[in-house]
Amino acid sequence: MSKKKVVLAYSGGLDTSIIIPWLKENYDCDVIAFVADVGQGEDMDVVAAKAIKTGASKVVVKDLREEFLTEYVWKCLQAGAVYEHKYLLGTSMARPIIAKYQVQVALEEGAEAVAHGCTGKGNDQVRFEHCFLALAPQLQIIAPWREWTLKSREDCIDYAEAHHVPIVASKTKIHSRDRNIWHISHEGGELEDPAKAPLDTTWQISNSPQTAPDKVEEVEIGFNEGNPVSVNGQALPPVQLLELLNEIGARNAIGRIDLVENRFVGMKSRGAYETPGGTLLLSAHRELEALCLDRDLEHFKEHVSLKYAELVYNGLWFTPLRSSLDAFVASTQAEVTGTVKLALYKGNVSIASRQSEHSLFNADIASFTMSEAYDQKDAAGFIKILALPARARVLNAQKKKAVEVTK
Repeated sequence: MSKKKVVLAYSGGLDTSIIIPWLKENYDCDVIAFVADVGQGEDMDVVAAKAIKTGASKVVVKDLREEFLTEYVWKCLQAGAVYEHKYLLGTSMARPIIAKYQVQVALEEGAEAVAHGCTGKGNDQVRFEHCFLALAPQLQIIAPWREWTLKSREDCIDYAEAHHVPIVASKTKIHSRDRNIWHISHEGGELEDPAKAPLDTTWQISNSPQTAPDKVEEVEIGFNEGNPVSVNGQALPPVQLLELLNEIGARNAIGRIDLVENRFVGMKSRGAYETPGGTLLLSAHRELEALCLDRDLEHFKEHVSLKYAELVYNGLWFTPLRSSLDAFVASTQAEVTGTVKLALYKGNVSIASRQSEHSLFNADIASFTMSEAYDQKDAAGFIKILALPARARVLNAQKKKAVEVTK
């Protein structure tokens, strides 16, 4: 009789590395490691070889970088989705596409279960499992962190050493990191105390403001219907475009964030994030929208942006509400086409210029110079009508006061 098959979302990090032997010990199963390449910058052959060496019966690797950008990241970019003012949703956006293809592999391989390495305290367990349940509710879900007796990363390191599992983490190098083409996150270590600043060694991909070039660098980003399509006038495919912007942003110390955030499960947590290219894209996209969107549409879209960010952060990607909001956002992007030039200097992003054939900015109307396009006398009637409720309240109050005086 063949053994039960479990498909594990495998990264090669500490948690998923020890989960392979743990699953085999506790579930007497064959473990298929699913490796999603979402731009971690790792050698996938090395990651796959490690999974086999650790006990996986099979490894499936999928390059999801372009789909990740076009179907997940660009959608969040167009929505203007930022969680709690700072977090550009790097990990949050990646979980749905990983879970989607993990389920696909499980169904193709005839597996009975899917597994992940998320803790019982984090958001990722919700993100993965909501996707599993939305796409293939018949699959069993195994979450080792909610079952085993290990309580800390130190315990995991001890388990790895006892089972001869090769790992990079150590008790002196204790950060938990998640990286993809959009960002890298850092948790643990000194970051567990909000009173402590991140160490210089915590940051991995970006210069500090102190080491960044002592000169301004300009970069021009082109958009077509809300999608980024060019850098400095050169048309580029999505992956190459973001990789270039990551290089430009990182050397100028752009995109470092230190954030205390509200997790979906109800607790506050602290993390540090580096999102150099994403910060440039978001800054440019916002500026182009300011030029091209009607006032009421732009203001209403801010409400949608907040809700969209909340849905993505909470792991509710595969829901009717998210797809419906996508339809609204897509309609807002029809004329978000043009270029924005950014000036970068030691962690700061300034707007150097913005241009669009769909610009609603009209110099004849906005200029201090008088023109026939705008008759200033019209403003008097506009203000009177705008103030009608206020005038009515005052007149009513005056009338009541006059009646009281005559009594």
